[in-house]
Amino acid sequence: MAEMLTLTQAAAKRVAAIADKQSKPAILRLSVEGGGCSGFQYKFDLAEAAEGDDMVSETEGVRLVVDPVSLDLVAGSVVDFVESLGGAAFRVENPNAAAGCGCGSSFGI
Repeated sequence: MAEMLTLTQAAAKRVAAIADKQSKPAILRLSVEGGGCSGFQYKFDLAEAAEGDDMVSETEGVRLVVDPVSLDLVAGSVVDFVESLGGAAFRVENPNAAAGCGCGSSFGI
């Protein structure tokens, strides 16, 4: 399925830890907004529940939810959590992005 999104095990573990600390369900919402240095930027939030028209992917009991409008821009992506000397962050490997920025939080189509 071309629209499928994947949440890596590292990202699922991080979402579960954050959700547990905040006493919220382990549901990560990925959305896309206009802006950033490349035209679009990723936004991550913890969600209380999936909406009726959301695409839902699950890894180790953690759900990744994306609204239909954002899904058009991130279909086929992999959401990972990476830690490095520069910090830790969720990263999206988006096959639809024609351009990106150095920080990895924005992209262009």
